[in-house]
Amino acid sequence: MDKSATIYNLLVEARSSAARVCGSLNSTSPRNYQYNLLELRWDSADPSKQDQFATISASLSDSTYPLYECNVEWPESWAGWYMGGTNIIWSDCIWTGAGAGKDKTVSFAVDWKSKTMYLSHTFACSDRSGSDGLATGFLTLDLDCRNNTITEGTSYCTPKTTSTGSRPSLSFNTTLAPAPLVSTAKCTDNKNRYQSWRLEKWLRQCQAPPASEIPGTTSTPSSDTGPSFTLTSMANNEVLNCTTSGKQSNVFKGDCMPAAAGGSSSATQVGFEFDPALNILTVHEYFDCGSESSFDAVGIAYMQAACSRDYNSDVFTCTSDPVWVGTDTV
Repeated sequence: MDKSATIYNLLVEARSSAARVCGSLNSTSPRNYQYNLLELRWDSADPSKQDQFATISASLSDSTYPLYECNVEWPESWAGWYMGGTNIIWSDCIWTGAGAGKDKTVSFAVDWKSKTMYLSHTFACSDRSGSDGLATGFLTLDLDCRNNTITEGTSYCTPKTTSTGSRPSLSFNTTLAPAPLVSTAKCTDNKNRYQSWRLEKWLRQCQAPPASEIPGTTSTPSSDTGPSFTLTSMANNEVLNCTTSGKQSNVFKGDCMPAAAGGSSSATQVGFEFDPALNILTVHEYFDCGSESSFDAVGIAYMQAACSRDYNSDVFTCTSDPVWVGTDTV
């Protein structure tokens, strides 16, 4: 193995074993963490293209080097909210390998109407064996928007510089969420927790003719299995196995079943939808707490799964690192 491969493998090992201090389960004092926002850019939709997607890219770090690269795209008219409604779109931030990260997942969302950026990260608790932590925060953006002189009809926005013309110092201060409940916790206890999931084991296989581009760009696969994956609730640690059961109006639909025998005592139904044209995943969990206390948890995620063509084959296999799926602003 060459030297560069050895260094990379050491960084991967360091990242997978890294953790953060979460504090005592009985502690009432909040624990905070910090991420620096090194770069941010919003690009408007290109009128010459049919998709009308706006794009947001950002770089995050806990030091001075970009540790996570964040990217999301959605129809500009949505302004960061699914179909322009009440569910914000979350997207994962991809580890750059520039250092040993301390998190299992890092995700962000942007409310373009209020120019607010939200951040979440999940991590193993170094002082709670087998327990994971979730921390969230937000940052109000002060942006300078200009017309793009290269691509006619488009514009872009970046953070305003300081009075001396230098890059502003921007950072997120995130706060640790309460420790997860047990998977059999009462429904009413779940109602008082922020609902979210860690998605793992994403798998999707598509068949496309030779020279086709990656599914979801410009080509439509001749066959597509739809996704399968697992969800782990960050609110109560319940693990769900999710599989595609069918397709309706070009959108995959599926169900999620408890991985443990006996299932959950509170959630009566968990399902999902995946739109391959938009790469948007919707997770819907219904909690039956009685006629007056039942509630829904809906999470939206922009999936950046990597797809590669199988050797000497017309089959694409798409996988993803762990991704966090949030349900609302945090």
